[in-house]
Amino acid sequence: MSAPIGPTDSSLVPRFAGPATFARLPRIDQVERADIAVVGVPFDTGVSYRPGARFGPSAIREASRLLRPYHPGLDVSPFATAQVVDGGDIAVNPFSIGDAVETIDEAASGFVRAGTRLVTLGGDHTIALPLLRSLYREHGPIAMLHFDAHLDTWDTYFGEPYTHGTPFRRAVEEGILDTEAISHVGTRGPLYGKKDLEDDRRFGFGIVTSADVMRKGVDEIADALRQRIGDRPLYVSVDIDVLDPAHAPGTGTPEAGGLTSRELLEILRGLSSCNLVGADVVEVAPAYDHAQITSTAASHVAYDLVSVLALNHARRA
Repeated sequence: MSAPIGPTDSSLVPRFAGPATFARLPRIDQVERADIAVVGVPFDTGVSYRPGARFGPSAIREASRLLRPYHPGLDVSPFATAQVVDGGDIAVNPFSIGDAVETIDEAASGFVRAGTRLVTLGGDHTIALPLLRSLYREHGPIAMLHFDAHLDTWDTYFGEPYTHGTPFRRAVEEGILDTEAISHVGTRGPLYGKKDLEDDRRFGFGIVTSADVMRKGVDEIADALRQRIGDRPLYVSVDIDVLDPAHAPGTGTPEAGGLTSRELLEILRGLSSCNLVGADVVEVAPAYDHAQITSTAASHVAYDLVSVLALNHARRA
């Protein structure tokens, strides 16, 4: 098997020059195989407040120009350990949520069948449901960690079953999620009623609030999450609004009192021994961003998820 092709050499081509692929990686059509692909889904028709996450993938890619090939926190060179590529964007219908969900499922399933692990850049959180469907057909029920200010387990919104606030209720109803190994992390803020929490307990979700992370610390939280997940196939879904607006102002539904970017990254690094099979980073809305704060944070979150997947790839090799 040939050695992986890595990012463009920044000592030869300045970071601000050339195509803005994720971390300056090769495109999928430039390599013989793809062990891990970073794929965009520029879609935000499912949002309930501020739009603009359709521009998230391009903003995250632009901010990722500064990422470097060695991850000291995890002691891994992800782009040398696995063939990581930019898989381009999944082009979806911006006028039909149902059609978009089907298109994402079909495209993601193609990657899954080829043995490629995905880190998907949203887009709004609606995209998580078809991504989970594609993995369920390969792995069976999936463990999931959902990093978010919000629960995203509403039944409907304005009568619509598919929105960025409903994907994980649908996933539970469809039997996609392993309900003994699912948890929200970083939730906070006011709810419509106590029933939201009662529904989540009924679905099987654990809840780690942002206050829990502050009081207990990232090491204790990461250890508890690892114990809950075990060796099950794991999906990690990161809504960037899990971060406090001080760290991620460029998002559609900001809530005060969130995680710091350091806390989020350290918890993700604490999952390096888990059987990660896919991930997403969603809800970056660059129109509300300042100095690329949000897209920079999202690019590092995606980089850490790619690095964990690369460690997984090395263990399987």
